[in-house]
Amino acid sequence: MTTEGLPAALDHRRFHRPGPRAMGSVWPRLLFGRTVTRTMERLRGIPPGSWLHRRLRAQTEYSSTDVALRRGELGLDGLTIAFVSDVHAGFYMTLADLEQLGARLAALAPDLVCLGGDLIATRESEIRMLAPLLRLLEPPLGTFAVPGNHECFYLRGDLSRWRSFLQDHGVRTLINEGVRVERDGASLWLAGVDDYGEGTPDQAAALSGRARDEPAVLLSHHPDYALHLPSTEVDLVLSGHTHGGQIALGPWAPITHSRHGHRAGLYALEDAQLYVGRGVGVSFLPLRIGSRPEVALLRLRRSGC
Repeated sequence: MTTEGLPAALDHRRFHRPGPRAMGSVWPRLLFGRTVTRTMERLRGIPPGSWLHRRLRAQTEYSSTDVALRRGELGLDGLTIAFVSDVHAGFYMTLADLEQLGARLAALAPDLVCLGGDLIATRESEIRMLAPLLRLLEPPLGTFAVPGNHECFYLRGDLSRWRSFLQDHGVRTLINEGVRVERDGASLWLAGVDDYGEGTPDQAAALSGRARDEPAVLLSHHPDYALHLPSTEVDLVLSGHTHGGQIALGPWAPITHSRHGHRAGLYALEDAQLYVGRGVGVSFLPLRIGSRPEVALLRLRRSGC
């Protein structure tokens, strides 16, 4: 699978999969991440930190994008998906912020809400901060979530309590599995995979059960996993992870988290498409330049409508 606008020499078969072994020992990473979280909690209480945080929250963009499906029944035309990723509860994000986010999401009245991973920062307890957001979400076709690298790494591979909390709050988790959703007599296969960098994604398991010629939307926290999917089976991949670069100076960003330039927005991948959301949270400092926080509202359009 190749991507429009990338060098012709790009060959995803040579793609290097990131993983914890390439990042060094586990314990130094755990210690570093949790030290950063505690520092962020202290900075939030001082005037410069709180001012930056308020300014950042006020910049959140609620974007709207039409995505044309190459297949699917007429009933899918106009179906809306609200996509939220990289909340990073614990990095400045407060209970009041999350409640406000939930109210704005509810006001958008999407058919589906999809949470694209990295809901926490570094500790399992942070998942409880999502309660004010989740209790306001009642989309008719449900709320779904996949884990990100922060869940997989900082929870040491044990997502049982993370999954249980989300399910108790009306969220179905999709980890290498899928579910059929229906609207106006038309069906859509919604699937999700484990994190590409820290977990064990299995697209075959996620797509198992999909009917022939049924359109499929797949949630993958890491956007580069999209290059490993069969374009004939997946119509749209929704990812986060990049924060849109977080500090983006024109085409350049110091950290993109994508080896293939998938920083933000909609990309064509042969027969499939990839949408990379900028996410609503931050890492390290409550600062974004050229990459506003984003909640993406994606409207599916059936080809020919």
